[in-house]
Amino acid sequence: MRKIILPTDFSENAYNALRYACQLFKYEKSELILLHAYAEKVYTDENLVSNELIDELKAVTKKKAEKELTEISSKIHDEFCNPRHSIKLVAAFGDLVDEVNSLVNSENADLVVMGTRGFTNNSKLGIGSNTLLVLKYVQCPVLAIPANFKYQDPQNILFPTNFLIPYQKRELKVVGEIARDFNSKIHFLYLSKHKATSARQKDNLEFLKQQFYNIIIEVHQLDESKKEKAIEDFITANEIDLLVMVNSRHTYLEDMLLTSTIDKVGLHPKVPLLALQNFNRECT
Repeated sequence: MRKIILPTDFSENAYNALRYACQLFKYEKSELILLHAYAEKVYTDENLVSNELIDELKAVTKKKAEKELTEISSKIHDEFCNPRHSIKLVAAFGDLVDEVNSLVNSENADLVVMGTRGFTNNSKLGIGSNTLLVLKYVQCPVLAIPANFKYQDPQNILFPTNFLIPYQKRELKVVGEIARDFNSKIHFLYLSKHKATSARQKDNLEFLKQQFYNIIIEVHQLDESKKEKAIEDFITANEIDLLVMVNSRHTYLEDMLLTSTIDKVGLHPKVPLLALQNFNRECT
């Protein structure tokens, strides 16, 4: 059974991400874990002056969160009514990234799905602050859905890579299963004026091909120094439905995420972004 964590701030963008997950994994037996982390709501309340008030507000906030989670669960069940899907509700007093990572480890989760932006929905930001933190620090593949994005089966998947890092089999498994479910084509995009001829690059390309067996693969090379523009142009020109990037040292995604301030992040995904975390997991 696939386990999917869906953080929500009860915004329309968060619900749109939940709907996307239900449609993307409609053929697979899945447990959808709806998570609301509410510590920030408690600590930012201007009326807090004592421990008693904090405890009271925590109790009230948790009760309200559980009610809203139940309402979302009923709504998504009525909309899709998929017997392959079960729903688990979690209201947690804690930091979002910490609570997501805790669930990733305790549930041995396969994927986190959330909107690129939440309630603030600042259109100037391609990726909101909470989603950016999850993309950078959660030890699990993260699928970020752009605001107002309407679901469509992922027929073309873009995977930019320099073929320099060894990928984790578990991370690639998610991509392969999605591609096989929808008979998708995976486009590897190598951005360099030099050919990928080193022994390491050849070995990593062969490894990728082995993991993506029975999947149509195309390898593209572009001499483009502005990686963000090259990726965005490729998405438009090739009708890409899903962008896959890897969060690890010396990768294109790291270059974009490690910008000093959020408003300088160059990546404004027009399609869902699946970020693979190329780190060892605490769970098995």
